[in-house]
Amino acid sequence: MNYYNEIKNELINNEINRKIKNYSINRSDLNAYYNVGKMLSEAGKHYGEGIIKEYSKRLTSDLGKGYTETNLKYFRQFYLFLKSHTLCDELSWSHYRTLLTISDENEINYYILICKQQNLLVRKLQEKIKSNEYKRLPEETKRKLINIQESNVVDFVKNPIRIKNNKSYDIISEKMLQRLILEDIPAFLKELGAGFTFIENEYKIKLGDRYNHIDLLLYNIKFKCYVVIELKVTELNSNHTGQIQKYMNYVDKNIKTIEENKTVGIIICKQDNEYVIKYCSDDRIIARKYELV
Repeated sequence: MNYYNEIKNELINNEINRKIKNYSINRSDLNAYYNVGKMLSEAGKHYGEGIIKEYSKRLTSDLGKGYTETNLKYFRQFYLFLKSHTLCDELSWSHYRTLLTISDENEINYYILICKQQNLLVRKLQEKIKSNEYKRLPEETKRKLINIQESNVVDFVKNPIRIKNNKSYDIISEKMLQRLILEDIPAFLKELGAGFTFIENEYKIKLGDRYNHIDLLLYNIKFKCYVVIELKVTELNSNHTGQIQKYMNYVDKNIKTIEENKTVGIIICKQDNEYVIKYCSDDRIIARKYELV
């Protein structure tokens, strides 16, 4: 079999399809690069790894730019990846090429999932990868993704939560931390996962004869529950869990309807203390560190 001629014809046909059928460019690209990757894999078995370099030189001479040695290796990697995965039409070749730079297959699967769910452009995908979004997920969430288990409202809350600090403020109080969050609420909500909406900051409630203020009150549309956020610029301690539990119970008793699920509490703190949460009697409460970026 003349692998080079077959590869060249596949790429030429793809160029023709891209010009004639603009609507199917993406599918044509993916099919062509898969087929080329398959032939490159087979050619490598016959002629050795050096064949890719040789083919790259010849293709560049015959067809022009775009067929570097690196690109041909991506085609082969794409083929090998799809041997154990289903092709996702929602993703472009640029998406796949970005994903193929990741070595962890479970991490790739996560980003494919959120690309489909959120209709991510390549630039947004690259931003998520750069921010180590997958690596900041709890280990239990990663296990659920691998085993295709149902998730809950806090599964995709990152740790640490990255909070933008474009003006390089010195964080010395909860008020200042809250201010940074309010400056870019959409980015903050995305750090928590899907379905979160902002209700109010400094939400006033009355406990006995005293007024208290919830730092941030959110609602999760997907899981139909209120979410109380408390901000701490110190290490987590048991007073923090007691405070947020009190606020959560208030929301459940006075705001939540019978159709809604119980309120969830998230403590965002400068430093976590695993034993405080481990021995907290309320499993609706989680803690996450914050990281200023």
